[in-house]
Amino acid sequence: MTASAIEDLLRELTPQVLGALVRRHGQFEGCEDAVQEAVLAAAVQWPAEGVPSNPRGWLVTVASRRLIDQMRSDHARRERESATATEVVPEDVPDTDDTLVLLFLCCHPTLTAASQTALTLRAVGGLNTAEIARAFLVPEATMAARISRAKQRIKAAGSSFSLPDGPDREERLQVVLHVLYLIFNEGYTASSGSELHRVDLAHEAIRLVRMVHAQLPEDGEVTGLLALMLLTDARREARTTAAGDLVPLDEQDRAKWDRGLIDEGIELVKTSLAGPALGPYQLQAAIAATHADAGTAEATDWPQVHALYLILERIAPNPMVTLNRAIALAEIEGPPAGLALLSTLDGDERMAGHHRLLSVRAHLLEKTGDTAGAYEHYRRAAKSTASIAEQRYLESRASRVRPSSA
Repeated sequence: MTASAIEDLLRELTPQVLGALVRRHGQFEGCEDAVQEAVLAAAVQWPAEGVPSNPRGWLVTVASRRLIDQMRSDHARRERESATATEVVPEDVPDTDDTLVLLFLCCHPTLTAASQTALTLRAVGGLNTAEIARAFLVPEATMAARISRAKQRIKAAGSSFSLPDGPDREERLQVVLHVLYLIFNEGYTASSGSELHRVDLAHEAIRLVRMVHAQLPEDGEVTGLLALMLLTDARREARTTAAGDLVPLDEQDRAKWDRGLIDEGIELVKTSLAGPALGPYQLQAAIAATHADAGTAEATDWPQVHALYLILERIAPNPMVTLNRAIALAEIEGPPAGLALLSTLDGDERMAGHHRLLSVRAHLLEKTGDTAGAYEHYRRAAKSTASIAEQRYLESRASRVRPSSA
């Protein structure tokens, strides 16, 4: 088995092994640390010695021994830990897949979104602290402290290792989906740094949503989120030039789009929309499918895109939804109509100085022939984003419309 295949296997097994340990020993923090140590040991040993016949059992055994070693260091609990040691038998590993339970635990409402994201990537995604820190461009010590605090808060909250019931379950599921959505977005369009994409992060989000979908195949929003990620990721190869410069949607070479991901995504959209309820991820997936259906930018069904954004705006009001509706409206009724809708966002504090609002306004001003206004807004937008790839793109747009007097 190749090193890459071993890495994929370890990421798949991490939540299963962690779930088995937490069910057996009942302490998330210690179990999570022990599983990370076991995964590290496997990453070192398996490429050299070969993958064991029962890799899941191997990991449970090693992790359990590491956990017991940790427990034995506490003299007040020596007797209990000694009894626990006799239970370490690989054949005793239950077949229960606790991935969903772990996701709910990592997305506990007492945690911040940043902590939920970091803990999800570590405990369920199988990424180590250094990998997560690199993904979010923060020092490893900072990320380690964030993860440690998150585990302590979960412990202090006294959370049980089980799925919540009734309305609480649906509410927590929405938090889980939002965290996975944030992970994907950061991977697809990095908020800072020199690269537009962080492919591993986007693919990890897709992998985790696939795992949730496997356990909740009838949930329309889970299906919708998976479809949205696949349809969006299908465009990745066409989003940048060979030099790494950003290519906007209407200028992309659609032959580079991944038709396999698009076909799978469109089928998932059809399935999700056939259900009794309609949620924001389903609507966003339907919008992505409308773009994917168009052979050229000119063939895009903009009235349908606009209608879907109208519905989305009603059920999940958000300034970004309004901003995207303005783009669609401009395609239907002309740039002045789009600019008029954008003006309704000027008083929204969440959008104050946001590079997306500035760049869309610049684009529409350029279409009206107001090159001076477009130049000013492209320049402001470039200064408002921490993404170097986006900065380069916006500065190139500004240069294209730069007035001779500037």
